Amino acid sequence: MGLSELLSDPAVKASVVDDCASLIDRQVAAKGGFGGMALKTTYGLVKGVGAGYIPGAIGRVLPEVVGALEPMWAEGMQAGDPVAYLSQNPVQAADVILGVTDSRIAKSNNGLVKSSYAKLRQSVKDDVAGAVPGLAEILGAHSPVAK
Repeated sequence: MGLSELLSDPAVKASVVDDCASLIDRQVAAKGGFGGMALKTTYGLVKGVGAGYIPGAIGRVLPEVVGALEPMWAEGMQAGDPVAYLSQNPVQAADVILGVTDSRIAKSNNGLVKSSYAKLRQSVKDDVAGAVPGLAEILGAHSPVAK
C-alpha cells in the first residue's frame, strides 16, 4: 500500500485531516514573539472565514501533499522507517509541501487567503519544516505499512 492509497478510505482521510488540523493549531499556538503574533493573527483571520475552513482546506490539499511526499515516503520505506526518514529530512519535505500549497494558492479566488499567504510565505518554511515530524507521525499512525 502506497502512502497515497491510505487516503482512499474516507474514515482514514477524515482522521488524518483532523490530526493535521490539530497539529497546525498546536504549531501556531506555540509560536512566540512578533512573528508568532503575526502568524496567530493571520491564522485567526483565515479560520474566521468559516469554522470548517482549515479542515476543509487540509482535506482539499492533503491528497496532493501526500502524492508529492510519496517519493520521500518510498525512500524511507527502503531505508526501513518512513516516519524517521521524513522526520530527518524536514527541509526537503517542507519544500515539497510548500510547492503544493504555492500552486494551490496561485489558483485560489479567495483574496483574503491569497494575501495572507503571500505575507507569511517567506517566513513559514521553518514552521513547516518544524511540523514535518508531527506530520510524519500522523501519516505513520494511519499507514499499515509503517507500523
